Amino acid sequence: METSRLTVVSNRLAIVVDREEKGQWTIKPGSGGLVTALGPVLRDRGGQWIGWLGTHETDAMDETALRSLLDQGSRETGYALKPVNLTAEEIQKYYFGFSNEILWPLFHDLPTRCNFDPTYWKVYERVNAKFAQVVAANTSEEDYVWVHDYQLIMVAHSLKTMGTQRQTGFFLHIPFPPLDGFIKLPWRFQILNALLRYDLVGFQTMRDRRNFMDCVRMLMPKTRVVGHGQIARCLTPEHEVLMGAFPISIDYKHFAENATSQEVQDQAWIVHANLPERQLVLGIDRLDYTKGIPLRLQAFANALERYPELLGKITLIQVVVPSREEVPEYEALKREIERLVGEINGRFNQVGWSPIHYIYRSLSRVELLAYYRTCEVALITPLKDGMNLVAKEYCACSTDNNGVLILSEFAGAAAQLHGGALLVNPFDIEGVADAIRRACCMDESSRRSRMEKMRRSIQRHDIFHWVNAFLRTGIHKDLNQFPRIEFYVPTDPQPVVGPDSTHSSGKKEALTS
Repeated sequence: METSRLTVVSNRLAIVVDREEKGQWTIKPGSGGLVTALGPVLRDRGGQWIGWLGTHETDAMDETALRSLLDQGSRETGYALKPVNLTAEEIQKYYFGFSNEILWPLFHDLPTRCNFDPTYWKVYERVNAKFAQVVAANTSEEDYVWVHDYQLIMVAHSLKTMGTQRQTGFFLHIPFPPLDGFIKLPWRFQILNALLRYDLVGFQTMRDRRNFMDCVRMLMPKTRVVGHGQIARCLTPEHEVLMGAFPISIDYKHFAENATSQEVQDQAWIVHANLPERQLVLGIDRLDYTKGIPLRLQAFANALERYPELLGKITLIQVVVPSREEVPEYEALKREIERLVGEINGRFNQVGWSPIHYIYRSLSRVELLAYYRTCEVALITPLKDGMNLVAKEYCACSTDNNGVLILSEFAGAAAQLHGGALLVNPFDIEGVADAIRRACCMDESSRRSRMEKMRRSIQRHDIFHWVNAFLRTGIHKDLNQFPRIEFYVPTDPQPVVGPDSTHSSGKKEALTS
């Protein structure tokens, strides 16, 4: 079947609609790894993105005003934006509930943090069906529908229940748990059946795919798993499902080029001027218990205690990006991090030197790249991570090849970067402390050879390689067959396509460049 357009479906749109204090509605770019990864892929290729707007208050907005904001967002992103409207209850039970109180901790091997509230499941099903309705209204059988992440596992199932035929692929950005963890999920059969409704299911690593295949073999006796190479197959009673490992990546060229811009270099000089004559160790994470920040701080303190020659010679710059602040567990985590930072600084502080420079806010693009350029060591130690793009961004921006990457062996990126990174077990406090000392004492030749190896690998396997690998497997096409176009948005406002729509009414014209 010839594919004419690529449609990305994710929980969030690539923009966020927000209301300012004066009541005026504005848009701002979306954040997160998915937007960073797929933005350059979809831009100016005639594709579209379906997702939630980030607020349930759009019901109070005039439809024309909402369409105007979406048109503005489409012009800025370079692809069409199709919203899915969610109620406050749906956001609470589908997103904060089933997605982030059940699937997120369970898939990260933390089942004791799960809240298996049965009301969450019903709303999760309902919201996935709502997404499927918007997909059906805005796509045709010739389009390729690429669904992303754990919030939307049921979309293909909902499409088939509606009798809507689409070519579908699914990519899981977080880890897939081993069998002994997955079977704790009360809805394990429904989740497995839903994943097997896609034509292609992609995972970050071979380990994740292996875990999924083990679950299918044990829990789905009527399904056969065939093949052990790059692409395996699940033969269900209804159809064949392809399974593969497709490690996500970054736009290497974009990061490497922007890291050498004058603006970034000026900002990097300011960082070094404020923290002179010491090696800088960078930790940068979203506020989340899977990132292992408290254990990392304990390891840093252990390094200072056991290796006194580091005192006054290194500073940890720990950036924590706010996330889910309204959730009590995350607020408690924030207090724990701040307590540890204060305790360590109070314990080891010297005149003119504090061991930890703590930042709790989002960074601008220039600030982020400046820290990547400036810091001699990156300390990235999640307890479990699907991939961790920060590790790849740091390497891409280390244009002088003088950085050292300390990386958790439980991050998906470790499978690709193990040849150059110092791999650590984040639960091993003394082991991480030893790696910090080793990184700070590493000679220039070793730093250069290790970083060059990682940068070559990331450059070869960049974001475009990731997309092409997935599309070639799913539809035997690559990105070049979705040609660059000049994107136009109609000047007359069009009706917002909602879940009750039966026909796509948005106009879009394009000229092949």
